[in-house]
Amino acid sequence: MVKEQASLGDLFSDLAEQTGKLIRQEAALAKTELAQKATAAGKNIGMLAAGAFIGYAGLLAVTAALIVGLAYVLPLWLSALIVGAVLAITAYFLINTALTALKNTPWAPEETIESIKEDAQWLKQQAD
Repeated sequence: MVKEQASLGDLFSDLAEQTGKLIRQEAALAKTELAQKATAAGKNIGMLAAGAFIGYAGLLAVTAALIVGLAYVLPLWLSALIVGAVLAITAYFLINTALTALKNTPWAPEETIESIKEDAQWLKQQAD
């Protein structure tokens, strides 16, 4: 049996080819991962908007009922002020919670970054 020995040039050529292929695969993985995250965020934002719109309509009706109900025991202006203040405070906490959740969403393609780190380590070992 004759054992074929690849030349140094062939080895570097293969390494360059495999590295290029690896980079293309990593880019495809990053694209897929980011698309999945964007789709999930889009659905959540859409549901948030729809819920906010429907909730707003209901809130207007309940607000009117509360103001009218309180007007039987308090002046109308004071009823409106109390109900408005309670709603404003509630809105602040709801908006703050939603914004915090959106800010804490990791947008970086974490799996891709980890895979690239592993690939870099592998390439380093191959070069040694």
